[in-house]
Amino acid sequence: MTRRRSGETQRLGRAIVVLLRNTTWRCGKLERVIVKHLHRRTEGFGKSETSVMDMLHSFKLNGKKKNEFLDAIKRLERRNIVRILNL
Repeated sequence: MTRRRSGETQRLGRAIVVLLRNTTWRCGKLERVIVKHLHRRTEGFGKSETSVMDMLHSFKLNGKKKNEFLDAIKRLERRNIVRILNL
């Protein structure tokens, strides 16, 4: 188990997530929910990006669930489904 530095978590909290591909092949349940949330925002010529903090508030996550959510976003970035833009 790796330990996170507080700066890394805070930096990810200020980041913006952009949907690159609308695919959930070989993704877990949480990853599917994240992609579906981002895709719904793009319908009707909406923005394809949202901040991580807005997503945390809309999903009402805290504690261990918050860490799992941040890990899921990182996995989606590794698979080139989303891009994380640090501010």
